[in-house]
Amino acid sequence: MLALTTAMAHAQWTPPTPEELSMTTQPEVPGAAAVYLNREETTEDRLHIFTIYVRLKVLTDLGKDFGNVELQYARFHNDTGFSGYSIEDVQGRTIHPDGTIIPFTGKPYEKLVERTHSTKVMAKVFTMPDITVGSILEYRYKLRYDENFFEAPSWFLQSKLFTRKAHYTWLPVDLKSIMLVNARDQAADKIAWSSILPHGAQVVQTRTLQGEKLELSLQDIHPVPEEDYMPPTQSFTYRVLFYYTAYHSADEFWKNEGKFWAKKQDKFIGPGSVIDAAVKDLVTPSDTSDQKLRKLYAAVMKLENTRYTREHTAAEEQAQGLKEVRTTDDIWIRKRGSDDQITALFVAMARAAGFKAYIGAVTSREHDVFVKNYLNLSQLNDSVAIVSIDGKDQFFDPGTRFCPYGHLAWQHTLTGGIRQTADGSDFFGTPAESYAFSRTLRAASLNVNPEGALSGKLSMTYMGDPAIRWRHRLLEGDSASLEREIRTSVENLMPSGVEVKMTGIDKAEDYEQPFVANFEVKGTLGSSTGKRVLLPGDIFEANSKPNFPQEKRENSVYFDYPHLVRDAVRITFDPKFSIESLPAFDKNTLEKSIAYSLSSESTVNSLTIHRDYILADIIYSAAQYPNLRSFYSKIETKDHENVVLTTASAAAKPAGN
Repeated sequence: MLALTTAMAHAQWTPPTPEELSMTTQPEVPGAAAVYLNREETTEDRLHIFTIYVRLKVLTDLGKDFGNVELQYARFHNDTGFSGYSIEDVQGRTIHPDGTIIPFTGKPYEKLVERTHSTKVMAKVFTMPDITVGSILEYRYKLRYDENFFEAPSWFLQSKLFTRKAHYTWLPVDLKSIMLVNARDQAADKIAWSSILPHGAQVVQTRTLQGEKLELSLQDIHPVPEEDYMPPTQSFTYRVLFYYTAYHSADEFWKNEGKFWAKKQDKFIGPGSVIDAAVKDLVTPSDTSDQKLRKLYAAVMKLENTRYTREHTAAEEQAQGLKEVRTTDDIWIRKRGSDDQITALFVAMARAAGFKAYIGAVTSREHDVFVKNYLNLSQLNDSVAIVSIDGKDQFFDPGTRFCPYGHLAWQHTLTGGIRQTADGSDFFGTPAESYAFSRTLRAASLNVNPEGALSGKLSMTYMGDPAIRWRHRLLEGDSASLEREIRTSVENLMPSGVEVKMTGIDKAEDYEQPFVANFEVKGTLGSSTGKRVLLPGDIFEANSKPNFPQEKRENSVYFDYPHLVRDAVRITFDPKFSIESLPAFDKNTLEKSIAYSLSSESTVNSLTIHRDYILADIIYSAAQYPNLRSFYSKIETKDHENVVLTTASAAAKPAGN
């Protein structure tokens, strides 16, 4: 009866009102390209289906783009292939302002959005018919999930557009029928949630003849703020995160689940006899603590990290004579493992070498933050290693391919989670990295001939997180695609008229060394005005745009990581030229957290520009924004000052002639 009633309800479209047909703007968001008139999402566990329904009003020409619909879903690799989600039963129609209805009769096509070793992100793509300004677009579809999936839904309530009305429904399956258990084998007996909701909104939980029902109705939902350098938006927008639980408080959950999580980690870590033997071969008793850990870290970094390649099926493992992975011994024997398994392996080796070593489970802050009142271990999606050296904890990130020894990738810094301790588990936070870890050194040695043509060499030296990023791009593609992407990034820095050719990459896979890309350049640099040639003071900043053009800001400014950028530009010019003016020395700081300096020096036939930019802190509140914007405006103006060269004849003219 429930399935029949739901199917009948979704067989009907919503008749547009005269006000909806004639509306040309939404007062709360003047100038908006489009607004959602209505959004509905229903999750039916018994049918393994999400049903999504959308009504959208096109208000401007830009709003027509919302008629190009891309519905993404994920497929996960297992021993039998890929499983997970699929999209079906796509229907739609366009309603013109005069009430004319044009049904969607096309067939969505499927495309691959992204693929990793274990996941495919796919999309159903289609275009709504005959869209005009003023059209109402109405479509619905079903997102089906496999029968072995029983993860509670998450409702993310804000989008890019203003939403007039929204309704969310979850019809969960009877918990007794699926017997979800926690670490202590306690059956989950209730549904709970962590939420951020507008004032007055609340999830309504009722019981019907068909079972439990959870609903949320909202009106006038403002869009997600779109500003550069945003914190992870998923963490502070309106949302409801559901979870199953047998606990009555957050303290009880984390105390008990953390304890059993820690024991489970220890069971996998060991170390076992294979690891003990391997460590004896890798280190010597005379090694210092640092030398031992460096050798162990280098050993695990040589292994295949399947997060960046692919996981192997049970059939492949069996064909190679390998048994199921149960401990870190199995990872060492295979010489491959997932990022978390490789982190656990490093911890096991550290323990075998006599160190107190532990696993820390964290939330990657690339997309989210750790929330204690969301009682779900799934938010802890990455692992780091913690080793006590002379009574002080040191953090390592062996699960991040190419992360240097003794450091953390930026996604794992300044985040939280739970960690193992000597007697169980506890909350913890990871430290920040210094700006000195992530450095980009940009050097140019250029020549300007008598006609003003440019030639020379550039080098881009990346360390820390910038180097990790480029090395990961190599894992995701090949050397040709990596070179093409780096070359494009440098071309985007250069003034128009400058051609860039890559000549090579040094230390592409040596994670302890800088990643260096070398280039040759030629073309025209700057512009000529009579007897004068204007050159950009810093060629690497010639195309830079303002970071913060908006006068006001709603949200904090959030940079990914502290870093340093250092430029050295040397230009040698023909004797027919002389220097008329150079950018004057400038030095600025903001709240002791951002520093900038620019200086120049010259000889008879050359000039050199030095520029340093240091970002030491990564978060600035909205209240700090005016000062932050003013600071960046000053240094951006300075970056665009020109060098002026003049010919000898022009320089010899008397002033005023």
